[in-house]
Amino acid sequence: QVQLVESGGGLVQPGGSLRLSCTASGFTLSYSTIGWFRQAPGKAREGISCIGSTDGRTVYADSVKGRFTISRDNVKNTVYLQMNSLKPEDTAVYYCATSPFNVLTTSPSVYRSWGQGTQVTVSS
Repeated sequence: QVQLVESGGGLVQPGGSLRLSCTASGFTLSYSTIGWFRQAPGKAREGISCIGSTDGRTVYADSVKGRFTISRDNVKNTVYLQMNSLKPEDTAVYYCATSPFNVLTTSPSVYRSWGQGTQVTVSS
């Protein structure tokens, strides 16, 4: 079975950092564009970052640009999201997903396989 599993979420104070992991089984992450998304209660799912399958180019939403960094470890079949300078508005469930299309976009509509999410709570 194709599976994506997110981990690394938790409770952190404003200004703190977390590193989220997305590990794949059943397929190779390096073949796909990988995206990170988040969804807070009552809000739409928001694309925050993605990384290309071959050229490694990255895209960030304005809301996280300069604070979050996406990276990939092909040996571990894992994609990471390093989150620094966290704000209360970053509180959400964070999801990783893969896209079969050769585009760099954080639009959720082009992503087909999704993980179950990991909770990130930023609170003082």
